[in-house]
Amino acid sequence: MVPIRRRPRDVEDRASRYVLLVPLPDGRTAAHVRAALTRQVTRLPADLRRTFTWDQGKEMADHIRFSIDTDVQVYFCDTHRPWQRGSNENTNGLLRQYFPKGTDLSRYSADALEKVAAALNSRPRKALDWKTPAEALRNHLSSQRRRVATAP
Repeated sequence: MVPIRRRPRDVEDRASRYVLLVPLPDGRTAAHVRAALTRQVTRLPADLRRTFTWDQGKEMADHIRFSIDTDVQVYFCDTHRPWQRGSNENTNGLLRQYFPKGTDLSRYSADALEKVAAALNSRPRKALDWKTPAEALRNHLSSQRRRVATAP
């Protein structure tokens, strides 16, 4: 049995609420999810892919290999503790506006999913002082670049 890592309580993430939707045309098995997430995550700048928090689901059974492949630490929320997944629950609610519960997502192309993600990422959020997730991410990345440029 593989030990499940719990997210430390003092770690702050979700700074931008930026949404990436990953198509799973071959299915939702652990191997398919790992491969699709690996492709998506490795495209991100290194400072954006330090940790990954996931709900308790069998689709992440390959989390150790994902961590090895991406150097991204995976944490799991406690079961029956939805408050540990606040951003996830909120994002699911926003996604329901585009994909009602029970929708077969395999019918949607990567382009269609990108359009939905773009719509969500251009929607102002109260949690971001009414900035959009795209703006918050841009601000984060430019502050990181400035910090690297001014480092001794």
